Amino acid sequence: MEAGVIRHMVFLNFQDSLSRDDKQTLYRDLEALKAVAPGILDFQVRNNISPETPVVHGFYDFFWFDFIDEASRDAYLEHPDHKAVGARLVAACQGGLEGLMVVDFRLS
Repeated sequence: MEAGVIRHMVFLNFQDSLSRDDKQTLYRDLEALKAVAPGILDFQVRNNISPETPVVHGFYDFFWFDFIDEASRDAYLEHPDHKAVGARLVAACQGGLEGLMVVDFRLS
């Protein structure tokens, strides 16, 4: 494994019926993973404001974690708290897994 900070980005196409409060609860629970999964440097939530609606494909919400390295990212992926929140994210998205897209890349 190469060394360097890993950014783990997750793009979400939430179900139209999901409330803003439900989204905020999911994001709070994701942020809480910083306390139980070692190696998380940062957690951020953003909205996609692109005017190119046809190519956004409904992915208007996204978040990312920055991890100290790949090993920390891999441990997070296997953590039971991550798996529990991840299952709730899948259930909240249009078409389940079809409503999520993940991109990981090295920052440094």
